[in-house]
Amino acid sequence: MITEPGNRHCTVELQAVPSRIGQVRRIISAQLRHWQLDPLIDQAALGVTELLTNVLRHAEPDKHCTVDVELFPGRLTVSVRDHDPRLPTASEADPFATSGRGLGLIAAVSDTWGVRPRGAGGKDVWFTLTAPGTGVREPERAGSP
Repeated sequence: MITEPGNRHCTVELQAVPSRIGQVRRIISAQLRHWQLDPLIDQAALGVTELLTNVLRHAEPDKHCTVDVELFPGRLTVSVRDHDPRLPTASEADPFATSGRGLGLIAAVSDTWGVRPRGAGGKDVWFTLTAPGTGVREPERAGSP
């Protein structure tokens, strides 16, 4: 994990294998607690799990990926970068299917989501959540109470 005191950015590099996905969930949860964003833990953990599971199931030629969590005023962004240039597509899962709902879940729990192609170098799949209490404070005006 790469993070610096006072920094609002956390990066985790990993091989997307089942045991590491659980570890990344715990890392993200701990980081959000540190940033006092406890209300976002469940949504962020679900979203990162779905994105990492997509890397595990679909990414080629390898399962190496990078998770970035960034806190901006009013917004948390979580992204997963892999080396597969193929872009994911959200699809309608069969009601009896046991998979195929990942991007639909991300769309349901996040404010926005998307994909940034990186050419032959892969892609970033990301989502954002509203981060309460992280807005930029307005400067006080002279003479204001």
